[in-house]
Amino acid sequence: MAELLFDVNLQQLPDEFLNGNWRVADRVLNHTDPTSMLACAELFALQPGRVEVQASHGQDAGRWQIQRDELLNRPYLELMLGQEKTRALVTRLRRSRNGAESQLNLYFQSGMEMHLTQP
Repeated sequence: MAELLFDVNLQQLPDEFLNGNWRVADRVLNHTDPTSMLACAELFALQPGRVEVQASHGQDAGRWQIQRDELLNRPYLELMLGQEKTRALVTRLRRSRNGAESQLNLYFQSGMEMHLTQP
């Protein structure tokens, strides 16, 4: 049986809640190039300051960080990969009480929406 998941207050989101291996469960590309690394991503491995992306046609590595807008303190995930640099608004994070299961929703600058899950 799946754990009960709770919404995390995004204005107080600790960076470490994003660490770990995230599997892409669903995505909507909108205007995103369907051949780009992020559009084809299957797995994101986020460690402090470092990201590895595995896609159907290869992998890429780079850096990531959380940035926040000044007005509402909304968190943005900034990804700097070898081929791509982009930002994605964290629109929702849900976690189990013990942190073993999580769901993360991202909205990228390109209009792509992505739903990630852990484990």
